[in-house]
Amino acid sequence: MTADNRHYKIDNIEFNVHDIARSKAFYGAVFGWTFTDYGPTYSEFTDGRLSGGFTTGEPVRPGGPLIIVYADDLARAQQVITAAGGLITRPEYKFPGGSRFHFTDPDGYELAVWSQA
Repeated sequence: MTADNRHYKIDNIEFNVHDIARSKAFYGAVFGWTFTDYGPTYSEFTDGRLSGGFTTGEPVRPGGPLIIVYADDLARAQQVITAAGGLITRPEYKFPGGSRFHFTDPDGYELAVWSQA
């Protein structure tokens, strides 16, 4: 998927886990997902259609994974979100491959928005 046709689409789902190896074993056995490791604290998974990741870099969040939306312009996305009543909960930060920020919607659901470097 190219950057221009994924703008404002769900692009990634991230599970904060206690043990990446255990999560890979579980989801690999149950659903046949495949994995690519990016260091000791992150492993990407794919189900053949959608990708996501397991990370030990954040606390485990009971209640669900983090849904990550792609945006071509992070600054503009932040403006649109706050204008619509969202609250930025984690300011933009860089990671290998890009930058992202987190926000909550008016009901308190947390999502993240990212863009490539």
